[in-house]
Amino acid sequence: METKRLYRSRTDSMVGGVCGGLGAYLGIDSTIIRLLFVLLAFGKGIGFALYFILWIVVPREGVEEGASLDENIRTGAEEIAERAREMGEELQKGVRVSGHQASWFIGGALILIGVFYLLDNLNIYWLSWLRWDVVWPIILIAAGVLFLVRHFRGE
Repeated sequence: METKRLYRSRTDSMVGGVCGGLGAYLGIDSTIIRLLFVLLAFGKGIGFALYFILWIVVPREGVEEGASLDENIRTGAEEIAERAREMGEELQKGVRVSGHQASWFIGGALILIGVFYLLDNLNIYWLSWLRWDVVWPIILIAAGVLFLVRHFRGE
């Protein structure tokens, strides 16, 4: 009898193959697994941590079964580092191509996030409503309104 093993998928992969591998192992569409990770990430950030832990610990599909946990961790960490380099290069290219507007948007977003966390950490009484679970939906609504306004303007 063949035992079912959990692997990170090589073919059904968007970032590290974790969701594709989990989907195949559990017999569920990988899109549903991805959605669950996104929802967990927006909750308390546990989705990111869980994804990266699985990326490091779970072996890549096609890796020999005798590989030790240390080898899996080393391979996973190397893959994460390589993927981070690739994403950084893609982001640099995107900012260069998009030009001035992208730089303003990214810079403004980073400043707003920094101000939010600074105010949250200052524990000012009249800002007690300022919590991530309150601010995050406001950011999503504002981004949606911005996209709709730009769409109707024809930009």
